[in-house]
Amino acid sequence: MDKTLNYYKENAEKYAEQTLPVNFSASQDRFLKKLKSGSHILDFGCGAGRDSKYFLDHGYAVTAVDGSQELCDIASCYTGQSVRQMLFQELDEADVYDGIWACASILHLQINELNEVFRKMITALKMDGIIYSSFKYGLFEGERNERWFTDFSEEKMDTFLLNFPELTLEDIWESYDVRPGREEEKWLNIILRKTVSL
Repeated sequence: MDKTLNYYKENAEKYAEQTLPVNFSASQDRFLKKLKSGSHILDFGCGAGRDSKYFLDHGYAVTAVDGSQELCDIASCYTGQSVRQMLFQELDEADVYDGIWACASILHLQINELNEVFRKMITALKMDGIIYSSFKYGLFEGERNERWFTDFSEEKMDTFLLNFPELTLEDIWESYDVRPGREEEKWLNIILRKTVSL
């Protein structure tokens, strides 16, 4: 994870330039339709703050965090509210959020870390709350472009989710990257609902 964080430290401005102008409303709206207006969302790995600002502009309460202090600074300026530097493993709340948005963020965790962080996400979520997450499509696990990636296919995701009986898979779809020049990159998107309290 240190190498991944170092990548974002060194490339924060470039990453912001690549992601902030992108229209991601199709997935954002798909997520928001499952929440009541004014719901509290955790933007978990908010990057430069694109999605946080969209949610705030649509009347939702947003807590935004990211592991990179450099991205937190950019996101704070962009959203107009404080963004906290925090590693995924440091999430330590219970029954706080109506929704957790983890867009292209927790994919940087190794599979054992992902198991641990999913547990923390479930705990932080209110009953009937939802999680959105996205992963690069495939079976690859390892270093790519100076960062760690854990990729998922539908079948691999089905197997992974067997570890979390509290969650119901409510929506799953494939999409292609919306950034210019990367339209061939395929993604797996999921929306999960906390339906059981263990």
